[in-house]
Amino acid sequence: MRPLPNAGFPPENMRLILFQRDDCHLCDLALGLLAQVRAPEFESVFIDGDDVLEARYGERVPVLRDEEDGRELDWPFDAAQLRDWLG
Repeated sequence: MRPLPNAGFPPENMRLILFQRDDCHLCDLALGLLAQVRAPEFESVFIDGDDVLEARYGERVPVLRDEEDGRELDWPFDAAQLRDWLG
């Protein structure tokens, strides 16, 4: 039996970063959704204590960013929105 071809989800060239905070309930929810939709591997970056990241993402976390094209997905998002964003 031949393996099924990749249907393009998720795109192989995605380099994802999840910007989050320590002790963040919403970040925990986002992590659960990423697991639920079987998102590709991603890097977790904690913004706590980083003045530049705090200024950019402080009120927006969790934020998922695709480093390849610069797109960002701000919370709140659900599984359907996350799947659509991932492509």
